[in-house]
Amino acid sequence: YGRPLVLSKYSTEQNGEDTNSKGICPAALGTKDQQPAAFSPKTNLFYVPTNHVCMDYEPFRVTYTPGQPYVGATLSMYPAPNSHGGMGNFIAWDGVAGKIKWSLPEQFSVWSGALATAGDVVFYGTLEGYLKAVDAKSGKELYKFKTPSGIIGNVMTYQHKGKQYVGILSGVGGWAGIGLAAGLTDPNAGLGAVGGYAALSSYTNLGGQLTVFALPN
Repeated sequence: YGRPLVLSKYSTEQNGEDTNSKGICPAALGTKDQQPAAFSPKTNLFYVPTNHVCMDYEPFRVTYTPGQPYVGATLSMYPAPNSHGGMGNFIAWDGVAGKIKWSLPEQFSVWSGALATAGDVVFYGTLEGYLKAVDAKSGKELYKFKTPSGIIGNVMTYQHKGKQYVGILSGVGGWAGIGLAAGLTDPNAGLGAVGGYAALSSYTNLGGQLTVFALPN
């Protein structure tokens, strides 16, 4: 009845406490987390920010303490093996055919929201801080701009006095950016996200900024 088939090799429940189950894909982040997707009625495609991450997961017994993290597991996260080497993709999903139309590999998880426009341009942001514009039909990159910090916000567009603008709030954070945002160094912290995204500090900085672009006439 639609329930997934559980393989004991990857089942943290069946394997029990203090057993490190390796190669679990996707990781606890999920292939798709809270990042909003977008749909274009012109192309009939969904534009989806995704994670491309696997994990090792070792549960242990823990006593609940009010106000303290209550996880009971040691996690490590890493890019999906035998793939493009990065931790994310931005994809166009054909919901009717049930398949990926095109996929753009990214070094880190795509943690921003997506915006699809009537001009067949799709916008999204990266954890390194790039705002990217791609062709809605082919996925071809049309433009990118490096903002001061990683993007986990949602791209927006609006009109003022007859002119269209596109805006994005940058400021690294969220689950994937928790190590950089909170100054954490233990690789197992953040359910393994600190170690998995440790390289992020080499590509972006802390801070928040709203960047707005005016579209040409």
